[in-house]
Amino acid sequence: MKKDFLSILDIDRAELFEILQDAERLKRQKRAGVSHEVLKGSTLAMIFEKSSTRTHISFEVGMNELGGHALFLNAKDLQIGRGEEIRDTARVASRYVTAVMIRANKHSTIEELAQNATIPVINGLSDREHPCQLLADILTLKEHFGKIEDLRVAWVGDGNNVCNSLVLSSILTGMDVTVATPKGYEVSPELVQQAVSCGGMVKTVKEPEKAVKDADVIFTDTWISMGDEAERTRRLAAFRGFTVDTALLRHASPDARVLHCLPAHRGEEIAGDVIDGPQSLVWEEAENRLHAQKALLVKLLKKEIISLQ
Repeated sequence: MKKDFLSILDIDRAELFEILQDAERLKRQKRAGVSHEVLKGSTLAMIFEKSSTRTHISFEVGMNELGGHALFLNAKDLQIGRGEEIRDTARVASRYVTAVMIRANKHSTIEELAQNATIPVINGLSDREHPCQLLADILTLKEHFGKIEDLRVAWVGDGNNVCNSLVLSSILTGMDVTVATPKGYEVSPELVQQAVSCGGMVKTVKEPEKAVKDADVIFTDTWISMGDEAERTRRLAAFRGFTVDTALLRHASPDARVLHCLPAHRGEEIAGDVIDGPQSLVWEEAENRLHAQKALLVKLLKKEIISLQ
């Protein structure tokens, strides 16, 4: 039976740690120059309704390194751009390719695609979640701290799709998550309740200083996501005081590390001397999109990784 990855909760804790272990192994193999073309003959269709840098590059390079092939498909160039129903695209793609990764405006689009496809579907970003980003984030934290359970994690900024996935991931990771957002930009209360009811440790506050107090990790993201550009002036005013800068970091653990999924806007959600400074794990985080997604693809397509010699 095929397995999709639409939400971070589409995998359980054991599967998460299998993916992390495989990602670390694939990363070592890449750096050692060891080939791992375990997906020869496989093709990943990549459908983009939204622009992308890291998602596009990491999935395409990842499939190439696994011995497969990736197809870049701009939604505007497909028949769905002219009104073809997504269920019909799903049925046709299932007869051509091995898996589909889609970056969509609406989460419902991805759900409909998955419901009608007979091949694995991966959420490359939606308005609800960005689970592939969280795989990379968790891998980065595991590499740096040696563990993820009980890490004190703060989210500062917009309660967006990445924040949603972080909140839900607490169920799997055991991280203690505190979210600070301005009024009107809160994380989904339903998802917070879901996480807490399933054993996740999540709380919400309004003040960034409270969120980051003694934190091991501070997450942030752009205040102006794709589709929000018309609200730029209003959002900049609403998020005043939520910049992750050196003053805010003084409230966190002295060894705290900072994550940002990019693209970053220095001087807005994060200060330049923070993202480019010694406490930043942003560039390792960006690289780990590649390794985590390669492990995910191997997992979904039920292939075994060749052991590192």
